[in-house]
Amino acid sequence: MNGIVLMLVAAVVLACGYLLYGRWLSNKWGVDAKALTPARRMEDGNSFSPASAFTVFSHQFSSICGAGPVTGTIVAMAFGWLPVVLWVLIGGIFFGAVHDFGALYASMKNNGKSLAQLIEKYIGKTGRRLFLIFSWLFCIIVIAAFTSMVCGTFKYTPAEAGGIDFAKSYAAGCAGTISILFTFVAIAFGWAQRKFNLDGAKEFVVAVVAIVLMFAVGMQFPLYLDLNQWIAVVMVYLVFAGAMPIQTLKQPRDYLTTIMMVVMIVCAVLGIVVLGVNGQATITAPVFTGFSTKSGMMFPVLFVSVACGALSGFHSLVSSSTSSKQVSNETDAVKVGYGAMVLESFVGVLAIIIAGIMFSDMNTAGTGALNNGVASTPFQIFAAGIARGMQAFGVDGTVATVFMTMNVSALALTSLDAVARIARTSFSEFFAKSNDALAIEDKSGAMKVLGNPWFATLVTLIPGLALTFGGYLAIWPLFGASNQLLGGMTMITLAVFCKCTGRKGAMLYVPVAFLLCCTFTSLVQSIMGCVTALSAGTAASVFNSVLQLVFAILLVVLGLIVAVNCLRELFTKESGSLPDEEPEWSELGRKNCGVEAPETK
Repeated sequence: MNGIVLMLVAAVVLACGYLLYGRWLSNKWGVDAKALTPARRMEDGNSFSPASAFTVFSHQFSSICGAGPVTGTIVAMAFGWLPVVLWVLIGGIFFGAVHDFGALYASMKNNGKSLAQLIEKYIGKTGRRLFLIFSWLFCIIVIAAFTSMVCGTFKYTPAEAGGIDFAKSYAAGCAGTISILFTFVAIAFGWAQRKFNLDGAKEFVVAVVAIVLMFAVGMQFPLYLDLNQWIAVVMVYLVFAGAMPIQTLKQPRDYLTTIMMVVMIVCAVLGIVVLGVNGQATITAPVFTGFSTKSGMMFPVLFVSVACGALSGFHSLVSSSTSSKQVSNETDAVKVGYGAMVLESFVGVLAIIIAGIMFSDMNTAGTGALNNGVASTPFQIFAAGIARGMQAFGVDGTVATVFMTMNVSALALTSLDAVARIARTSFSEFFAKSNDALAIEDKSGAMKVLGNPWFATLVTLIPGLALTFGGYLAIWPLFGASNQLLGGMTMITLAVFCKCTGRKGAMLYVPVAFLLCCTFTSLVQSIMGCVTALSAGTAASVFNSVLQLVFAILLVVLGLIVAVNCLRELFTKESGSLPDEEPEWSELGRKNCGVEAPETK
């Protein structure tokens, strides 16, 4: 199979999905261009901050397009590239994009409420609290995993101590310097956006100049730190990224990161085309290897492994917790929610094509090693493949390697700061008494501390840091299942939302059934595997198995409780029984929208 042909077919299918199914959903659910969004009505200079369509799209895409669409798709190629491509295309259009757009839209129609607050409204307080516990623990696992991934990319180990060669260390050091610069440049760029009202071409040009300067400085001053030093750097960054007002760091950083990611996608496309012209874009990976591998049966392993790129429950946390508070026009919701997911699916297809082309040089089907014995991960395969393509159309090899190393880490870093923010809001929401989008900002009583963003961020990062140094690998096998379980809970909640508000929700029923069957099958298999491992294992493996077993059982119990409550509400609630919420306003929102406060009686 020629990689260019597969890329073009995927691009056409995904574009048609967005233009046809995405727009159909928008019309079916009643997106209103004249409605004032929560970002405008409830603007507070912190969480609620209206932004342009591209800025919010940048935030959504850079936050959701983390390690998943690269790692999951390449790992799942153990079953062959065809079933993975089919799941990415079908899952992306009819599952993932609907899930992301639905979570964003439902939050917007409920004054920017998070998914947990939506669950309380439509399902009940018990469901909300259980979901918040799940969400917080899930985010901690992601923080630990992605921090380890990023720091492992940047770390420097001298060759005499068994480290990698200097060329690779140089690329990692340059990317590390650029990552640190990114924080300060993003803050300065955000200040310039607000101070000089940068938008459109001016905003883009300034952003590109800033990125080029960062690369120039980074390549001149590579930073060589060991693993623990990088962990400390990333954790300090997450403290600020999670607690600072979203328009101060997160929004401008996402804008800059998205430009880099788009350039990466363009480079990948051009590289595949040039390699194809040179007769080097043939996918040598097997089309189909069978319904079973060492990892297990295709159902559920394939569908749990490929989360981001097809469907990821984590996306609903981004859509409802941050993006819904930034959309300034309802018509932007389909671009942000549905469009960002479609683009992520395309990244997943690119990862499949690149890994397929690289298959003759790298074993991408499960051993995680190059044929010459050098360790390789899905991220390294992806980066090496795009770097090879960039060199094919004339880019210097060192520049290509540095650029891709930075992008690989950016895929994880942009998800990391979003997860840190979502985790601290989940923590604060758990203690908030009011089911109000602004409740976590309450400064009365205990919420003076528990609702403080700096305190909540630190409390969240401490267990994440502990897992980063060891232990998270024991839980990581359950990451895919917990992620999809989160997606299933989101889909059921959206189905209840549609019924309660009188909207059509039949298109959600098949995804709900599939996700619940897939998730619980995977979790039951994990429990059985843990029990088997406990019967004969060393002390270390017994500890890991017990940890996995406890977590798997908690997920099953939690999932069953939430699913049963959601399904009961879905079948018993009357259509149109809970219309969209009455608009809420902040003082700043009234001022900027030119709306006077109602007179008090």
